[in-house]
Formats: sequence, structure tokens, C-alpha cells
Amino acid sequence: KPKLIYTFIFLINFSLSQSQTIATNQKSDFWNKVRFGGGLGLSIGNNYSEFSISPSAIYPVNESVSLGGGLLGSYTKSNHSYNSVIYGLNAISLFNPLREVQMSLEVEQTRVHTTYETVPNATKKNYWNTGLFVGAGYQNGNITIGARYNLLFDKDKSIYSDALMPFVRFYF
Repeated sequence: KPKLIYTFIFLINFSLSQSQTIATNQKSDFWNKVRFGGGLGLSIGNNYSEFSISPSAIYPVNESVSLGGGLLGSYTKSNHSYNSVIYGLNAISLFNPLREVQMSLEVEQTRVHTTYETVPNATKKNYWNTGLFVGAGYQNGNITIGARYNLLFDKDKSIYSDALMPFVRFYF
């Protein structure tokens, strides 16, 4: 009986090592299918300036569905009023029922650090903000133009001024 067990263990190990050899010899085309994109923002005025960056990547699961995620960060300064640093992550799912129509579901988690420069003392607010967005847009090639709505919008905590926001997405 021990010989049967040893033979069985040998066959399993041999089978696993052959499977691993075959798997490592096959090249994955995952990274060839990943599409990269994102956004940059810059606004400079007399009393206000803002810079934002949001790189992202998506993977097409099939012709209609893509999944991805990204990073986001921004710095805003309003002279003699406030400054704000925001950074976070997002995850997105895209659905194209038609080639030109893109639906989206996106969750965003951001950390907010804001300093209000009031006289005589500055007030600081640090908190986490979560957004859950549903969106729709018109897609033409690598560009999608549309709008998204934050289902968790809170006017006192949101990093955005409104629950409904236009967007332009680029993925290459």
C-alpha cells in the first residue's frame, strides 16, 4: 500500500510540474489588451489655481465590458481663503450596449486635506470621501463624452460642487 501512495504522489508532482512548465511557456497577452488613459487639469487665475492628474487603465473583458482603475490627485489654492490636497483611487466598469453608447459604474475613494485660512486662525479639515457614480456617454473611437451622477453626493463633504458632472474620457 505505501508503494501505491508514493506512486500516486509522484504522478501528482510530475503532472503539476508539467502543467507549470506549459503555463510558463505560454505568453499572456493581458498587457497588450490594457488601454491607458486619464486626465490632466490646470486652472490658473488671479486668486485661484488648481492642478489635477488622474491616470487610469482599463482591460476589455469582451467587446461590451471593460474593467479598470486609476489614481487621482489634485492641489487647489485660493489666495487668502483656502488650499486643498486631494488624492485617491477609483475602480470603473464600462458597458457598451452599442458601439457609440458607453454606460459606466465607478467608485471613488479620496482623502481630503483642506486648510481654511481665516483670521486669526487657520481651520483644517481632513476626511475620507466616497463617491459612487453612474454615467452615460457618447463614444467615438478612443474618446467618450458624457455625464456622471454621484449617488452618494453630500454637499457638505463632497469634493465636487454638484452631483452631476460632465466628463471626457480618453483611452489608448
